[in-house]
Amino acid sequence: MTTTVDLERLSDAELRRLIDERLAGTTPDPGTGGERLAGVDPGLSSQFRHLLPVEPAAAAVLVPIVDRTSGLTVLLTQRASHLRRHGGQISFPGGRLEPGDSGPVDAALRETEEEIGLEPRYVQPIGFLRDHLVISGYRVTPVVAYVTPAFDLRLDPREVEGTFEVPLRHLLDAANHQARERVLGETRVTVYDIPYGEYKIWGATAGMLITFYRLLAGLEE
Repeated sequence: MTTTVDLERLSDAELRRLIDERLAGTTPDPGTGGERLAGVDPGLSSQFRHLLPVEPAAAAVLVPIVDRTSGLTVLLTQRASHLRRHGGQISFPGGRLEPGDSGPVDAALRETEEEIGLEPRYVQPIGFLRDHLVISGYRVTPVVAYVTPAFDLRLDPREVEGTFEVPLRHLLDAANHQARERVLGETRVTVYDIPYGEYKIWGATAGMLITFYRLLAGLEE
């Protein structure tokens, strides 16, 4: 049984140890039913599987935790506003697995370097979250990694409008998880947004962050 944890009471060192502990031994989801529809309560995900293709395209994103001396942060991107899909949306760097990729880690690192210029030498993958299905037709594997803060970014303006960092503690504070209703098919479900300053994190990105929060807090395996 997983022990529940009050994340707000943890020191920075304890939070990092917890992340290492919860992600230890995790592997990419084999696609045998453990995935969830991004943003939707895990117990309800199976009800909406029919809204996606039988075989969603495989994709991976990097969940980059920057190891700042002032505390852990998460690096996020704002997609270019001219993009046909999800233009202007807050997201993790990543994309579709290509034939030359050896797996989700390879794809996440390649896409991250292409999109924002973050070189793999600054990135230390430490584990995986459950796969997340997105309505646009993808099965996304979130690759969680620590990032050494000595990096320089070079954004590809065709894909990314900007980047910013959010304190991990802000993202893990349930008080910042704002519930709203969304209609999927003919059903109303509760999803969560996470505001931060001028930004609003929503959709699949917020869903993955909520999954990360639930994993660390011991609210699910």
